[in-house]
Amino acid sequence: MISAQAWKDTRLVWDYHQMHHAPKPCSVAIGLGSHDLGVADTAVSLYERGMAPLLVFTGATSPTTRERMPRGEAVHYRERALALGVPSSAVLLEPHARNTGENIRFSKALLEESSADVSSVLLISKPYEERRSYATARKLWPEVEIVSASSPMTLDEYVDSIGDARLVIDMLVGALQRLLIYPGQGLMISQQVPDDVIEAYERLCRHGFTSRLLLDDQGQALSQTRR
Repeated sequence: MISAQAWKDTRLVWDYHQMHHAPKPCSVAIGLGSHDLGVADTAVSLYERGMAPLLVFTGATSPTTRERMPRGEAVHYRERALALGVPSSAVLLEPHARNTGENIRFSKALLEESSADVSSVLLISKPYEERRSYATARKLWPEVEIVSASSPMTLDEYVDSIGDARLVIDMLVGALQRLLIYPGQGLMISQQVPDDVIEAYERLCRHGFTSRLLLDDQGQALSQTRR
């Protein structure tokens, strides 16, 4: 049973993870690989609205996507986009990335190889990965404007789509831990985390929503620094 306080804390963390950017026309839209085909659907919607003339889908497979997407995340995203009517000439495929940093670096390299003129990027992720993706892209690709996007879902809708509320909360907590520790490792830019979000995160950790936390060699959660 998930308490009312845990749900309140989860909503705070969910809201913080989203960048609340308004969509705007960009040079390219990049769909970051995951288990969620909603990323591809959002990319197609933005393409159809004229927000980007070119789509890049990036991602190999992971333990959580291997069965659902055996040909690779980017390949399945591309297939979805083509099935929804996007011409193949408007889609580039990057099938090797296995984490967010590689998604950004490999997509950047692919676009350079394709001689694409990129000054702005619509960066499409799962809803709770918007801020992490944004912070990573700003670190690795600082010369372009980054506009975050995801499926327009509420927390309740996202939980329903996954079918496992505890897993969703664990994922939100794990994503926030990375926002706290990765800047110190040079993997993303540092961002201000409001005190109430930190407090919500700490309460969720104390109540056991910890399965997606990064651990040290002793099996303890890596320490976080307030920012």
